[in-house]
Amino acid sequence: MTVDLTTEVDDLQTPAIPTVDVLENCVRTAMLAPSLHNSQPWLFRIGDGTVDVYADPDRRLDVLDPVGRELMISVGAAVFTLRVSLHAAGYLPSVAIFPAEDDPVLVARVSTTGQAAADPMIERLAAAVPHRHTNRSPFAGTAIPDAAIESMVEAAAEENARLVLADPASRDEILALSQEADRRLRAAEGYEQELARWTTQRIRRHDGVPPTATGPWDAMESMPIRDFGQLQSHLPRPTDEFEPHPTIMVLSTFGDDRTAWVTAGQALQRVLLTATWQNLATTPICQSVEVPEVRERLTDTSAGVWAQMVLRVGYGPATTATPRRLLADVLLPDSVCT
Repeated sequence: MTVDLTTEVDDLQTPAIPTVDVLENCVRTAMLAPSLHNSQPWLFRIGDGTVDVYADPDRRLDVLDPVGRELMISVGAAVFTLRVSLHAAGYLPSVAIFPAEDDPVLVARVSTTGQAAADPMIERLAAAVPHRHTNRSPFAGTAIPDAAIESMVEAAAEENARLVLADPASRDEILALSQEADRRLRAAEGYEQELARWTTQRIRRHDGVPPTATGPWDAMESMPIRDFGQLQSHLPRPTDEFEPHPTIMVLSTFGDDRTAWVTAGQALQRVLLTATWQNLATTPICQSVEVPEVRERLTDTSAGVWAQMVLRVGYGPATTATPRRLLADVLLPDSVCT
C-alpha cells in the first residue's frame, strides 16, 4: 500500500534527492513521535533518498501489548512524523507500508519522488512536532471550539481513519470502561514490573517516563492516569481535581490488522499535531484499548471500524518533553551515513 502527502508538483520537474544530512535530520524529528511508555520501538535505515522504518520487537511491552498492536501504532506515528519532516524540508514523500513480505519488521519504506511545493498545513504540523507532549495534568474546563474539533476529525480522515467526539453519555461510559480496564491491568501478573521497567528514576536514560511527565491522581477517581509516579517515589502520589466533563474522542480504523495499526499510528500523530498547533493538550487513554474485552465494547464491527485509541483533549498547563534516544542508537549499522 502506498500513501502520499498530496501536493501539486510540476510533472516536468526533475526529482531531487535529499542529502544524507537532510535524511538524518528528518529521522531525528521522527524520533519525537509518541510511543507507549516512551518505549520508542523503532529503528531506521538510511539509503539513497530513502528511509526504511523498522519495528524493534525488543521494545514491545509483553503485558500491555502481547500482539504488538500498540508497537505498530507507535511506529506508524514515527512514519507520519518522518513524512511531515521530509515534506517540510521540501521533498515529496511516498510511503510503502510493509514493502517486503519476507521482512515483517520492515514497517515502511519512505522514498522521495521530487520536490514538494510549500504547504501551510504541513508547515504547521512540522512546527508542532517538538511541542507535542503527552499531558497527564488536569485540564481547564474551557470548551473546545467546534472548529478545533472538526479540524482533528478531518486530520484523522486524511489518514483513512475515523475520530469521533463522545457525547456526554458515551464519555461517561468510556471513562467507566477505562477505569475498569485500569483496575484489571494493575491486577495483571507482571504489570507493575513492566511499568517499572519504563519508569525512569534516578538513573539518566534516553527513554521511558521521567518524573516531569507523570501526572497526579484524580481526586474524584474518574480519570485513569497511569501511576508512573508511585514507582518513582516512596511518598503517596499527589492528588488533584481533574476537569469534571473532559472532552473524549475515539480513534478507529477500517480494519484491525497490522496495516490498520500503522494507519492508526499515522492518523493519531496527525490528530495530535493538529491539536498541538491549536494550543490543545492531549492525553492518550490507552488502558481502555489494552484490555481486549473492554476494547471490544468500544468497537463497532457492524460499521466496519475498530477502536484503536481513546484521547482526552483540552487546555492544559505547559509540560516538558520526555527523553529521546540518540540517533546512533536507532540507525541500523548499514545505513548510509556522513
